[in-house]
Amino acid sequence: MEYELAQLTSHIKPLDPEWMARAQERLDSLTKPQGSLGRLEELAAQYVAIREELFPRLEIKRVVVFAGDHGVVAEKVSAYPQEVTFQMVYNFIQGGAGINVLARHAGARVEVVDIGVNHDFEPALNLISRKVAYGTRDMAQEPAMTREEALRAIWVGVERAQEALEDGVDVLAAGDMGIGNTTPAAALATVFTGRPVGAVSGRGTGIDTNTYSHKVAVINRALALNKPTPDDPLGALAAVGGLEIAGVTGLILGAAAARRPLILDGFIATAGALVAAQLVPAVTNYLIAAHRSVEPGHQIMLDHLGLTPLFNLKMRLGEGTGAALGIGLLEAGWRIYREMATFAEASVSGKKE
Repeated sequence: MEYELAQLTSHIKPLDPEWMARAQERLDSLTKPQGSLGRLEELAAQYVAIREELFPRLEIKRVVVFAGDHGVVAEKVSAYPQEVTFQMVYNFIQGGAGINVLARHAGARVEVVDIGVNHDFEPALNLISRKVAYGTRDMAQEPAMTREEALRAIWVGVERAQEALEDGVDVLAAGDMGIGNTTPAAALATVFTGRPVGAVSGRGTGIDTNTYSHKVAVINRALALNKPTPDDPLGALAAVGGLEIAGVTGLILGAAAARRPLILDGFIATAGALVAAQLVPAVTNYLIAAHRSVEPGHQIMLDHLGLTPLFNLKMRLGEGTGAALGIGLLEAGWRIYREMATFAEASVSGKKE
């Protein structure tokens, strides 16, 4: 499977500056001072360059939420019990979660993927069942996954991107669900950014000060035990990562290979982006960071990736909620690009030379 992954990633290339220039030429011809719509113009130009079409379609939107459990919860690093993961999956399926509301607002479909939940769901549910394992192992005691499990989980994400392309999806967003998953995300942040655990780790679902200090100690113990390095991103993911994080990594790689933008959510999804970017640096060209999470390590991750978030609404829910809002901003930029009149079309005088 490593060979298949290498084949896929070989198709991911940096954006062609010629396409960026062509998009910018049109943006500069619209009835406004050049650059006056700021990030909206940047989003439009990036979208055109990703799609390599002068007037690409942006109609079909999908948020893929990967759900998985974490053995490290046994170390008492979370304020919520593990069964909340599968209970929230039912909530997603029934349309009652935050991501369902905001995805409806954005006109996006939510796809829920069981990639590693410690629960057996009924087969008739509207759920994509791609379970790699019943959660990860306790990374403070042993590697969270085998290398093969990490690869399989990445490939689940790749296949979700490939199926989205077959369905005509124009933009993908990554979401997550997994009690305890800020712990592996912080571990990966330390591995790939080189910053200490205390700098990248936050309070997740709202743990108290004593639990936070314990969480930092658990992550440090896991890193000392497993010794993950950025030179082996797949090994690092297997050692201290999560199944849903691996799914996000695969979704990013699959989206980039298919020339589709991937809207990042918060701390957990960006951990998946760290792995993807370490595998293929050019993948960052296809990423749009929707927001800056309250989690302190999120800005460190974004800085490492060279990404600037579109907004900061002090969100920390996950699920893809920030990414769903980001879809709306991408569409706003695209509509400006496609629908706004040029100076010539509107018979408006341009800027004096």
